[in-house]
Amino acid sequence: MTYAGLTWDHPRGYDALAASAGDLVHWSVQPLEGFESHPLDDLCARYDLVVLDHPHLGEALAAGCLVPLDDLFTSEELHRWRARSIGSTMRSYAMEGVQWALPLDAATQVAATRTDLAGEPPAIWDEVRDLARRAPVALSLAGPHAFLTFASVAVALGEEPAAHPDELIGDGTGLAVLDLLADVDSLAPAETRTLNPIGLLELMSRTDRLAHCPLVYGYVTYADRLAFTDAPTARPGGLPGSTLGGTGLAVSSRCTPSADLLDHMRWLMSSPAQREFLPRHNGQPSARSAWTDTSIAGADFYRRTTATCEQAWVRPRYDGYIGFQTAASAVVRDALANETGHRAALEGMRTLYRASRAAEEGRT
Repeated sequence: MTYAGLTWDHPRGYDALAASAGDLVHWSVQPLEGFESHPLDDLCARYDLVVLDHPHLGEALAAGCLVPLDDLFTSEELHRWRARSIGSTMRSYAMEGVQWALPLDAATQVAATRTDLAGEPPAIWDEVRDLARRAPVALSLAGPHAFLTFASVAVALGEEPAAHPDELIGDGTGLAVLDLLADVDSLAPAETRTLNPIGLLELMSRTDRLAHCPLVYGYVTYADRLAFTDAPTARPGGLPGSTLGGTGLAVSSRCTPSADLLDHMRWLMSSPAQREFLPRHNGQPSARSAWTDTSIAGADFYRRTTATCEQAWVRPRYDGYIGFQTAASAVVRDALANETGHRAALEGMRTLYRASRAAEEGRT
């Protein structure tokens, strides 16, 4: 039997899965934007295996479209993979005491730099501001990334967004974040504002029109052309503010997995696959041992961003968060374009957040 799988359309998301699947899984792809926002219940109705983003778990549980992995793997296996995974990658796919996906891939927002154009990568946000005045610097603002950038800077300033169901973020932090982002974005090349992370990294690696992006999801596939370093902090020695990304491998409720399929999933989480096979096929493993392996392809990429990945913020995963993330990103973009005042933008995001949480409570 051949299973139908869906991943995202980039060598990091596709190559290793396709190379290892043989006739067991036929992998299709969707654009990065689909991975970020397409309703998961629709995808699970059409595919047996789905590569997903952890904030989709709330809607997945509400729709009942995933198989609990606790029913497919032993507690010892799940515990071992959890202990071996970097940062919160495994935990981000667990809800209500159940594991819903395996962390196939680990990523978080880090800094990317063309050192020939920018010099030494800035380590703190004040240095990012200074660099923007003498070299082309851009924020990642397209799609959901405007809010993710907002959230990461808030974390660097010492406050995690959405820590409480009724309050998105405090006045002081929220306004400080918008002010900082506006300072940097006001000097950014106009063409960068509509580019997703892949587009930004392509522009930076193939042209001289972008020298630095302080927060963009790291791709080891660009590490031969760009310097990746930890996300900026607010002050020397502070927390590198970043929002966890990466991908999880989930089994849809339409699927009855065979022993061969479960063994294949086990192999993808094994040390040989994580440290050898995935890196050889453009993958970005989730195993901590791979990130700390000095012999692995792209070892400098992992070494220079491990601290950020270990400490990255895990987004909320309630049913309705994806819609909030999309709407809040539009508010951030409006504020940076001077179409909305910063206080009004902050209140707008708070209103959207409270409405999304209230809608969730109304559905439960």
